[in-house]
Amino acid sequence: MSKILVIDDEQGIREVLSGILEDESHEVFAVEDGIEGLQLLKTEPIDLVLLDVWLPNMGGIDVLKRIKTDYPETQVIIISGHGNIDLAVKAVKLGAFDFMEKPLSLEKVVTLVKNALEMEQLKKENRRLRNSMLDNDEILGDSSGMRRVREIIQQSAAVDSRVLITGENGTGKELVAREIHRRSRRAGGPFIEVNCAAIPDTLIESELFGHEKGAFTSAVGRRKGKFEMADHGSLFLDEVADMSLQAQAKVLRAIQEMKFERIGGEESLSVDVRLIAATNKDIQREIAEGRFREDLFFRLNVIPIHVPPLRERNNDLGILIDYFMEKFRTSPEVPLKRFDDESMQLLHSYEWPGNVRELKNFTERINIMTDEQVLTADLVRFFLGESTPRRRADDFEAYAEMGLSEARDSFEKRYIMQKLREHGHNISRTAQALGVYPSNLHGKIRKYGIKIEK
Repeated sequence: MSKILVIDDEQGIREVLSGILEDESHEVFAVEDGIEGLQLLKTEPIDLVLLDVWLPNMGGIDVLKRIKTDYPETQVIIISGHGNIDLAVKAVKLGAFDFMEKPLSLEKVVTLVKNALEMEQLKKENRRLRNSMLDNDEILGDSSGMRRVREIIQQSAAVDSRVLITGENGTGKELVAREIHRRSRRAGGPFIEVNCAAIPDTLIESELFGHEKGAFTSAVGRRKGKFEMADHGSLFLDEVADMSLQAQAKVLRAIQEMKFERIGGEESLSVDVRLIAATNKDIQREIAEGRFREDLFFRLNVIPIHVPPLRERNNDLGILIDYFMEKFRTSPEVPLKRFDDESMQLLHSYEWPGNVRELKNFTERINIMTDEQVLTADLVRFFLGESTPRRRADDFEAYAEMGLSEARDSFEKRYIMQKLREHGHNISRTAQALGVYPSNLHGKIRKYGIKIEK
């Protein structure tokens, strides 16, 4: 059953259209002016609007512009009198699906509504497919930890309960969040991600809740926040423990009521959003030390999922290596590269501080950069680079002939390269781990000529 809104100031037109559309098994809302229609759109997920071009208080063209700005996926059919054809054509150019003239034809109403709803459904399906293609990696592994993760996903995906995913960087928390969304009844809706660690405290509220024009110096126009963008879908708050306490308070209120105001606005907006959050921090420690609100934790932690680090699921390593080696094979005609016994032992003994993300980058790198079909332990050591666990006390001999400044720069470069690898060459996360601003890290990367892998 589709939800259709009729906006027309003629009671007879509203009654006729309501009757026709209800006979076609649609749920119909009918109002007499654009302002009332826009108010209703905030509370009901409308699929299609039938909009009179000539309305009191607020003209149909202005109503159309608001709908296309605030609800771009909602289809609009314009209702036009004989004297308003030019306006109807203008409306189509502004994004209306089509227009129909008065007096209304039963056959044309049914046909246009059917076509508009099919177009709306096609857009939803395209969005669902885009969401499913954003990250096509699979949740792999036969370890007890990963079996438990898959079980919880299967049990929780169909309901709307909030989920809190914990685990170290690179373990696949985002992959888990996307899989929950993909299996849910919201799969046709948007999956909106917010990396809370990458957004400055001064901008996080605008990012989440949006702002009105003039709310602050750089607010040159109205902007939707992530909560609005995720309406009828899922909102993924990655690194949620990195939000300021002030932002946490606003998020708590928003998820309690599913209502909020844009910055600089007085209007209360309602949304229908499933919240999925993730953090790489010890959340209980963050609460104990006053950096994370306990009441927000209880709101988010309805369904907890812990993704184990790769070093605790060593038996999964072979499965993951086979998957990534096949994925990053440079061509289907090229024989699949394989690791010899010694190199596999080395890979199993390595602790993988960057977890699955580091393994993924390593297998991509070794596939691209080597011609050998059999990959030896020496090649593995070389492509793991500074991250290999082969540190010895005599490493300091490498600095013996250097001055203090040169030795410091050499160590800093090696250390930054290691941290970049551990965090999948993500600048914001690496900067956070190093305790510096991303702009400072960019400066160091340029200074040392470090290559960032995409």
